[in-house]
Amino acid sequence: MANFFPLATAVFFLSVACPHLSRAAYTIGVNYGTVADNLPPPSQVATFLKTKTAIDRVKLFDANPDILRAFAGTGIAVTVTVGNGDIISLSKLPSAQAWVSANILPFHPKTLINRIAVGNEILATSDKTLIARLLPAMKALHSALQLANVTNVQVTTPHSLGILSSSEPPSTGRFRRGYDRAIFAPILEFHRQTKSAFMVNPYPFFEFTAKTLNYALFKPNAGIFDAATGKNYTNMFDAQMDAVYSAMKKVGYEDVEIVVGETGWPSVGDANQPDVDMANAVSYNGNLVRHVNAGKGTPLMPNRKFETYVFALFNEDLKPSTSERNYGLFKPDLTPVYDVGILRNSSDIGPQSVALQSVHSLRPQSASPQSASPVDELNEEVAGALSEPKTQLFMDLLKILKDLKLIFAIQTWAPALREAAVHLHGSTP
Repeated sequence: MANFFPLATAVFFLSVACPHLSRAAYTIGVNYGTVADNLPPPSQVATFLKTKTAIDRVKLFDANPDILRAFAGTGIAVTVTVGNGDIISLSKLPSAQAWVSANILPFHPKTLINRIAVGNEILATSDKTLIARLLPAMKALHSALQLANVTNVQVTTPHSLGILSSSEPPSTGRFRRGYDRAIFAPILEFHRQTKSAFMVNPYPFFEFTAKTLNYALFKPNAGIFDAATGKNYTNMFDAQMDAVYSAMKKVGYEDVEIVVGETGWPSVGDANQPDVDMANAVSYNGNLVRHVNAGKGTPLMPNRKFETYVFALFNEDLKPSTSERNYGLFKPDLTPVYDVGILRNSSDIGPQSVALQSVHSLRPQSASPQSASPVDELNEEVAGALSEPKTQLFMDLLKILKDLKLIFAIQTWAPALREAAVHLHGSTP
């Protein structure tokens, strides 16, 4: 009980200075792909994510029982995926019930399965039979869950941005002609009725040009102005998300939640991919994490946080091309390819290049990656931003967190602390 008052004081101060902290601090998950022959066992992966990272959710591309067993008791939410080839059979309730009995009930709730993804980017296959059976399969699986008294597992399906016939500027976003009312309106109605999320896979990586590289990487740029809404877009991720939102609004479903099922940037590419490198992967994924967790939303969806799954957890050596093999945040030995701010402690990173360290640190530094703790770095930044009385207030807060060994909390709250510092800098003591 001795530590309760200072902790409560710290939490109260943060809630006043940064009200958006009342929401989840992190909404970043990872796609856990397994197209590789050198990955660590699932139990080791689950322990690593729980103890060494801020990741609290993963998305699988199947319903691998070994992985589901490994995540039991971790509190990490797991999205499982139904293979495209199973969709037709699962459009019938008995088959859906059998699938739920085999793939959900033996593991849930010990393993926190929070969502079933039905197929992957089905519209992109142009398979008319699969497309026609997609929603019936989603409905059958939802009914099977309800009949099994499982009420906290959502059903969704991931979509590529190929579902849009127009996306630039974002206000013109609309679903492909013929699919808007026949396919997407019923799917969105299902999501509204079941209070589940519409899942999309926005990839600025697939859309950028040499002229829009900074725009794709969240780097400083002039932006793109949308005259219809009066909004200026300074990054492609927001523009893609708002294009989806505009399409949803045109069919009357702008209220449905959106989840980002995949997004990422490879760290190594082929010879004909000059902008596929470590620095750009660090820029995109690092800026993405900060952007999403800032809770600012997009120009058309302000103050919204999007549950977002970075692609991918590991480099997967059996993928066909160089870039596809190098989307991972981690190597198979669990050392980071680079850190995007999801490691619990800077000492977990180990020696990294200056380019990588700049993403993990609160500001660039010339010292070695392990020479300063996150507390020290934040101390320096706040001290440079605030007058003495306000600096002391922040120093006292950080000391409380440090004394309570809440280093992870400091890393998680660092963006909000900086935001509060800037706010207080412009106010009177």
